[in-house]
Amino acid sequence: MSESKTALVTGANKGIGFEIARQLGQLGYRVALGARQENLRQEAVAKLRAEGLDVFGVALDVTSDQSVQAAAAELAELDVLVNNAGINGGQFELPSVLDLDRFRRVVDTNVLGVIRVTNAFLPLLRRSAAPRIVNLSTSMASLTHQQQATPYAGAIDGTYGPSKTLLNAVTLQYAREFADTNILVNMVCPGYVATDFTAFQGYRSTAEGAAIAVKLATVPDDGPRGGFFNDEGELPW
Repeated sequence: MSESKTALVTGANKGIGFEIARQLGQLGYRVALGARQENLRQEAVAKLRAEGLDVFGVALDVTSDQSVQAAAAELAELDVLVNNAGINGGQFELPSVLDLDRFRRVVDTNVLGVIRVTNAFLPLLRRSAAPRIVNLSTSMASLTHQQQATPYAGAIDGTYGPSKTLLNAVTLQYAREFADTNILVNMVCPGYVATDFTAFQGYRSTAEGAAIAVKLATVPDDGPRGGFFNDEGELPW
C-alpha cells in the first residue's frame, strides 16, 4: 500500500483473529489487536512485532459498553473493522432444552458485541477514504443450508448458528443503511478451522480461514455490499 491504513480486529489474540491481523499486517496495514485478556493480548502483539509487523494492542471486551467506548477513544483513525470476536456457548443444544442464560451470553457477544463495536467506531470509519467492515459468520447461519440439511448446516443447535443468522440479518441492515456511502460491509464464513473454538477438529488452517476475511477487508470501492461469502463464492441466506 502506498499509504498506511489502520485496521482493528476483535478477538485477535489467537486463532482466526490473530491470523487476520497477521495477514493485514503483511499487506502493510497498521493493525490494532483487540482482546480482553491483557497477557494474551501482549503475547500476540509481541509475536507479530517479532515478524516485523506494525501492530499494537487495544483492551477490548465486546460485551462491555465501557470497554468498547474506551477502545474507540484510543484510536485516532480507522479504515478496516473486522468483527471476529465470538463464542459458541460451549456446546450445541437442542432448542427444546436450550439454556437461556447461555443463549443470552452468546447473543451478547456474537450479535450485540458486533453492534457495540461497529457503532462506537463508526465516527472513525466515516472519516476514512475507503472504510470496510467484515463480520465473521458461518455457513451454519444459512437458513437455506438448515432447511435442506446440507453438510454445511452442522448439528442441530439452538444457540451458535441462530446467533450468527441474527448477525447476518443485522449486517445486511447495516449494508442497506450504508448503501449511499463509501462504507462496504460484508459477512464471511472462514470454514471449519482447527482452533480451540472447534476443539482443533477443523480441517482448515487459520491461514486458510483468515483469507476470505482479509479479501473482503481489502476489496476496492466497487466491491460487494451486504454479501455473505466463503472461499468458494457467495453463500445462500
